[in-house]
Parts: sequence; C-alpha cells; structure tokens
Amino acid sequence: RRRRGRTSIAGLPAAVAAALPALGRRAVAVAGRATPRTDLTVSLCMIVKDEEAMLGRCLASVRPFVDELVVVDTGSTDRTVEIAREHGARILHHEWTHDFAAARNVSLEAATGDWILCLDADEVLSEGEGPRLRALAGRTWREALYLVETNHTEELEIGASTRHLALRLFRNRPGRRFSGRLHEQVEELAALPAQRREVTDVRIEHYGYLGEVREQKGKEQRNRVLVEQQLADGDDRAFVRFNLGSEHMASGEFAEAVEQFTGPWAEAYGITDVPPQGFVPILGSRLVESLLALGRLEEGERTALQVLERFPDFTDVVLLRGHLARLAGDEDAACAHYRRCLVMGDAPPAYLPSTGVGGHLAARSLARILAARGEHDEAEALLEDVLRRSPQQVRAAETLAELLRARGVPGDVVLARIAACAPGMLPTGRHLVAAALHRSGAVEEAETELRAVLAARPGYDAARLELVRLLLLADRLPEAADEALRVPAGSRLEPDALRNAAFARLADGAPVHDVLARTADALPGAEHALFLAWAGGSPALAPAAAESALTMLNALARMERFEAFEALVGVFERLGLPWRRRRELLAQVYLRRGFLQSAAEEWMRVVDRDGPDADALRGLAIVAARMGLEEDAATFLADAEALAAA
Repeated sequence: RRRRGRTSIAGLPAAVAAALPALGRRAVAVAGRATPRTDLTVSLCMIVKDEEAMLGRCLASVRPFVDELVVVDTGSTDRTVEIAREHGARILHHEWTHDFAAARNVSLEAATGDWILCLDADEVLSEGEGPRLRALAGRTWREALYLVETNHTEELEIGASTRHLALRLFRNRPGRRFSGRLHEQVEELAALPAQRREVTDVRIEHYGYLGEVREQKGKEQRNRVLVEQQLADGDDRAFVRFNLGSEHMASGEFAEAVEQFTGPWAEAYGITDVPPQGFVPILGSRLVESLLALGRLEEGERTALQVLERFPDFTDVVLLRGHLARLAGDEDAACAHYRRCLVMGDAPPAYLPSTGVGGHLAARSLARILAARGEHDEAEALLEDVLRRSPQQVRAAETLAELLRARGVPGDVVLARIAACAPGMLPTGRHLVAAALHRSGAVEEAETELRAVLAARPGYDAARLELVRLLLLADRLPEAADEALRVPAGSRLEPDALRNAAFARLADGAPVHDVLARTADALPGAEHALFLAWAGGSPALAPAAAESALTMLNALARMERFEAFEALVGVFERLGLPWRRRRELLAQVYLRRGFLQSAAEEWMRVVDRDGPDADALRGLAIVAARMGLEEDAATFLADAEALAAA
C-alpha cells in the first residue's frame, strides 16, 4: 500500500483506524526482536542403488549440517551400504518396484526430523553452503524451500551446465508423500500458497547428467521404461508427457519428443498466469529446440514467440530464435537475437536455463557469423572479452582458436593471444585449443600444448587420446601405441585407447599380444576378434566388425601402409558380409584415397560376375571422371540411367 501511495484503509471504524498506527509500531518492534528457531531438526532422506562411486562425497558434504541420515537401499551389489553406514546413516532395505516415489516414501516414513532434505547420491551440497542450509530450518513460517541446483552436463571442467530451482527442503508432515514412478514430486507442496514457499540461493551440484555417469548407469533406457509404465498405469498428466518427451529428446528422437511436448505446451500456453517455478518454461524451450532439430523452422519461431510471451526473460529461447533465423538464412536477425542474449545475460534459475547462454554460447554463435562475413576484428574481440570475464568458459577459447587459424594466424600466435586473455586456463581449455590447432594443421604447436597439459595432469585421458590421434596422423606409430597404453584399465576411454594401440602395433608390424590381452575384456567381442584375426589368429568373425575394419582400412590407405592394408583386407573378406557389398565398400575406400585403378577393378569384378547394373556403372562413371576420361564417364553414366529406367 505504501508503494502505491495508499497509507490508510477505507471504511474502517474510526476507533480501529486510530489504533492502527500504534499497533503497527508495536508489530515492527516485535518483529525486530524475533529470531529464527534453532532447535528444529533436519533429516536427510535418500534412495540408493550401486552408488559407491559417488555416495561418499554426497554424505560428506551434508553430514555435519543435518541431524540424521536415512538411506533406503533398493538392492545394491557394491559397497554402497557399507559407505552409508560408515557415515552414520540408518539403512533401510526396500525391494525395487520400478517406482521412485514408493522408494522415497519409505525414507519419509522413517524420518524423525522436523524438516526433510532430499538429495540423490550424485548430488552434493556446494562448498560453504552447509551453515546456510542449516539456517533455513529456522524459517518456521515456510513449508517448503527451493534450492538452486546446477546440473553438470558435459565433461566437468568444460563448464557446460544448467541451473534450476529444486524443491528439496520441506517440513515433515504426516501423510506428506511423493507420487510418480519417475521425476517424483510431492504434489501438495507445489499447491501451497506462495507465502508458504520460498526461493533460496543455497546451492547444490548434480553430476548425474555427465555423459560418463549416464552411460554407466543406463539412465536413458531406465527412465524411458519407467515413464512409459507410468502412462500405462493411466497417469496421463502433462508432466508425465513432458518427461517422456525429454527422454526421447535425450536419445535424439526429436519427432517423438515434439509429439509428447505439443499437447502439454498448448495446455500451458492457454493459462495466463503460469508460475515460473515448475516444468512449463523448460517444456516450451525443449519443444522449440526439438522443432529446430527437425528443421521445422516456422513452427519453431511461432512457439518461441509464445514461450517469450509468457517468460520474456528466458534467454535460452532467444538463443534458439537466433539459431532458427540462421538456418532460415536470415543472418541479420540471427545476429540481433545473439546480441540480445548478451544484453540479457543468463535466464533465472527457475527456468532450468543453460549456463552461458547470455555469455559464451551467444558470443560464439555471433562470432562465427561475423567471421564468415569478414568482420574478424569484432568476432575475435567478442570471444576475447568472454575469456577475460570468464576464463572458465573454455569453449570460447576453442572457437577463438578455430577462427584465428581459419584466417591463417600461426599456431604460436593463437596460443599467445589466448593466454593473454585467460592466463592459467584449465587443462580442459588447453586441450580444446590444442585439438583446434591439430584440426587446422598446426601440428607442432598442438603437440607441444598437449604434452604440456599431460605434464601438468598425467591422468587426463582425453588429452592423451588427442595426442595419440596426432601421432597416428603423423605416422609415428610406436609413439602412438605407447601413449595409448598409458590410459589405465577401467578408464571410460580405455576401449578407444586400446583400439588405437592395437591399430598402431599391427599397422607397424609390431608385437601386439600385450594389447590383445586387454582388448579381450575391454572391447566388444566382434572387435576383439577382428584384431586377433589381423594378428594372424583364427577366431570366428562377424559382420558387426565391418565398420571398424573400414575405418582402419581408410587410415592404412592414407598412410600408404600397403602390407598391413592387404592383411586387413584379407580379414575383411572373412567378416561374413555379402560378396557384392564387400566389393562396393572396398571400391569406396580406394576411391576416397585416390587409388582409382583399384576402385575400377572392384567395380569391374562386379560387372564380370553379375553383369552390368546401374550402381556398378555409376561407380565406374565416377572413377572415369576422376581419371579425366570424360567421354567414358558420360557413356557409363548414360548406360546406368538407361538400366535404372528399365
């Protein structure tokens, strides 16, 4: 009322109106003496299964700031239960019924605290946040409190992440329970009056969306099964459709995602006062992103405008408008959207936004367009400014290196410019820059940078594999094999490292038995058999190894390692592919590497055995054209078209 200039309430009895000022002063005085309660307790409630890799870190981060740990185990076969017990947790066992809510409710029923804190094993309370979390328990006028959760979505040091408000701390009330097989919620809390809920800035970190973690735990397939079962149970709410669409989207099934998102978005858009907390903003954003991926640009733009009508400060959707405009060929509009993102900054965490949309992501997109137009100074200045303000945005360094190299800046100058903007850059950033140098042909500078990264961080397997690829391309096979074998057993990159080590040894004619001893456990059976056969063994071979064989044949042809090439061709012929298909694939290898006579011989073998057909004649036409035999090429092509028409 004071903000609106209204200091009295019309229609009150005179006596009441006269008493109000004094009563107001007393209320202010009492409020000033009030202090939050300090005697309320907090119970951490968790459900776990096979979480030995992450559980200890989670419990250590929060244990000093809660009064009890209630951990429900749903069938662990590793050290999960032992780790929980070491941290003083009360362990309950619950048979997994493919229902997250049912498991969580076991923990709630056992909790004795005044407040419930829910965390997963792959989440941690951010450093320094413990006392602030504990202080929240004194807010007796609240029933539920949102924490700010950062979801790390790429290799950790690259810094890719999203943020959202997670309702994780709430009063322990009889009958207050979760519902939903997947992405379970306490629906009662979302329906509370706004005055009973509060958005805090206490931070937690979530590592379960890192690619390595999702692969190890098979989350995508598990989540899909659970949400489909929820639908089969008759739960057809918009939130369930959103969850299923999100799983389709994570698997690259964008048409299916759009099918699930469209109805819930239309329903939500029809409501004029949708609160920012909840799934509706990210529902709209994901629908736009899926339409973009499908090339349905006009639909994407219409939907983006709807989302921004409801949530005008959702920077992620402005960025998507930039991508839509760029794909539609309107670079001026795309640049305008990207510039608007830089002015807006990142969106509020209530929207589950991506980190850096209002910074390096928009700057990189804008810089690429500017560089393509020849506006190099502005493009490079944009990225250098991002790096000066946020040296941890290492993708900006990678893009800057790419743009500088594209206009011929020497590799050592690229490194110097980036170091001037971001001194002391993380090893991940230096790796990305080195990879950009390598791709652009600055091999010496790339190798020097990669070796410096590995000297500082010997266990950085991704950088080591980049060095292995560089050495392979330089035909330094013994060094490549030695570097690859430094990747330890159990690393998620061990399979790639062993593929490269086995290839380098076999291509060089070197002993490979020590490598094959590891590939037996680390590689799929078909691939291990492929290497074993190339080494002179006689295992059963399968067509599943054909793609790997072709990749290596292409590399050997490029390196002109003809003896190894012939040996691997012999193995390729035994993989069980149809004879005609083998001829076509080998012809493509020869053609790609410029061995035109060999490509012609493969196609002629097809013609000699099966007679001329359209595909074989088209292959011969391509070979003839590459040889400069234009008349022959035209004849072959005309005959191919005639056969195809017949």
